[in-house]
Amino acid sequence: MRLIADLIRGQRVSRALGILKYQPQQGAEVLQKVLLSAVANWQQKNPDDSIEEADLYVKTVFVDGGPMLKRLRPAPQGRGHRIRKRSNHITLIIDSAAMPEELEAVTSENE
Repeated sequence: MRLIADLIRGQRVSRALGILKYQPQQGAEVLQKVLLSAVANWQQKNPDDSIEEADLYVKTVFVDGGPMLKRLRPAPQGRGHRIRKRSNHITLIIDSAAMPEELEAVTSENE
């Protein structure tokens, strides 16, 4: 999952979705759903702005370990091999690359 997260870090949202769509790894589909959820959350918090004008990009993405299910699988001669079914926590932050108008006005006054 971390390898896939490295591919989309710093990319525009549209390009990141394209990258994730054609990755053969199983985690790419999960990361794509998380990215679409982040875009929907951004749109919910900024109802006045359009996604096209905002020019969204993946600001931060990291994957941490989550809870692990531990199981035993039978092995030869009465032994047991431990199976660890891993899960993870994904943190994905998107941001707008376009500067807000009030910030543009402040920077132009200082120049």
